[in-house]
Amino acid sequence: MLSSLTRPTPQLALCCYVNATAHVEIARITNIPHWYFERVVFPGQRLIFKAPLAAKLEIHTGISISSIISETIDCQELRLSASIDDN
Repeated sequence: MLSSLTRPTPQLALCCYVNATAHVEIARITNIPHWYFERVVFPGQRLIFKAPLAAKLEIHTGISISSIISETIDCQELRLSASIDDN
C-alpha cells in the first residue's frame, strides 16, 4: 500500500517576518522533522513563507564570522491567513 509509505503532509500557513533591525539576520526552522528552511533576511526586508503551524522560526543575528540566536518565534504568531494548500 502506498499510503503506508508516505509521510503525512503537515498543515501549512502563510507567514510573514520583517527584519526591523539594522543587521543581516538568518531565519531558520529547525523543529520540524524532514523540513529544511533557512533564509537570509536583510535589514527592512519582509520574508513571506509557508510553514507548518507547529514550526518555530529561529532568528540568528550575524556578527562577523559567527551568529547568535537572538529570538525564536512561533510561526502561529507570524501567520497571515488561514491554512493553504501546497499547490
